[in-house]
Amino acid sequence: MNYKCYQPLIFIMLFLVACSNRQQPVDMTGKKDAAHSESKYEIGLVKEQPLSSYVKLPGQLKPFEEVNIYARVNGFVESVKVDRGSIVRKNQVLLTLEAPEIESQVQAAMSKFTHAQENAAASKDKYRRLYEASKEAGAVAPLDLDNALSKMKADEAVVMSERSNVEAMNNIKEYLTVTAPFDGVIIQRNISAGTLVGPGSKANDLPLLVLQHLQKLRLEVFIPEAYVDKVDLKSPVRFTYNAIPGKENTAMISRSANALSSLRSEAIEIDINNKDQTLKAGMYAEVKIPLLSSAASLLVPNHAIVRSTERQYIIQVAEGKALFRDIKVGLTSNDYTEVFGDLKGGDEIILHASDEIREGTLIK
Repeated sequence: MNYKCYQPLIFIMLFLVACSNRQQPVDMTGKKDAAHSESKYEIGLVKEQPLSSYVKLPGQLKPFEEVNIYARVNGFVESVKVDRGSIVRKNQVLLTLEAPEIESQVQAAMSKFTHAQENAAASKDKYRRLYEASKEAGAVAPLDLDNALSKMKADEAVVMSERSNVEAMNNIKEYLTVTAPFDGVIIQRNISAGTLVGPGSKANDLPLLVLQHLQKLRLEVFIPEAYVDKVDLKSPVRFTYNAIPGKENTAMISRSANALSSLRSEAIEIDINNKDQTLKAGMYAEVKIPLLSSAASLLVPNHAIVRSTERQYIIQVAEGKALFRDIKVGLTSNDYTEVFGDLKGGDEIILHASDEIREGTLIK
């Protein structure tokens, strides 16, 4: 085959292919990537407006009243009228004690009182007779009459003293009968008949009985120091008991401690009606405390905050570059968070920020 006749045709075809596939030069400046970087970040603004929100805190139900019952005198338990779970009324007898020495002291006090009354009666009668006789001149010496008057008054004072002693001993005798100080339920019993008991003077002494008033309860919540001055006392508190999920309750704050505890928190209480006693002391609840921020609050979207183990900050856009602003957070709602830092309303910030963005990065 003669290839020479085809050589001009092959050269023409190669020339056409080379012209149609001209390659463009590669841009090494990176300007194209910089142009695309402007659309890579979503920009938002810092808002300046009040934020109404709440803070979720744990709460615990406490009895409205609780008392540890101890014996006020030494003695043996004669009988116990109640047991754990007993519902009692105010002044109802809970238990009785026996103390023979107290009975003896009461009898001795009564004897002294009777003896003092006899002496006082004799002194009074003697003074009366001397006074009648003194009406005749020279019958009774004035000194004798004065001595009789003094003796009568002294014996009357002894009578009053012995009467007080008898009353005191009778009061001590009443201590042998222990009664309920208020309506409630006995939740603990630590004694039985025959137990030797006495006044609880040591911290580790167990009470005879523990009485709680459960028809009314206190829901106790501790407010952290950062929120104590932001509690909205005019709005109701919403709470849900862990043991009764799905049922939300509302009530107003009844009282507050007005002082911080050692844990830097303030205790508040909410009175809970429990006449049917369906609620138990010790139950936990999730409480939503209503809060109000100040009118000058700075708000940013929740996803604009970057958090790390060392800091939390906002990425502000200043002169087209990323600038880190350290912040402290305050109240939080579903979408926005109150922040404190070197920011002002209207500042541009990066939304959906992350720690992958470096400070000084060109934004736009």
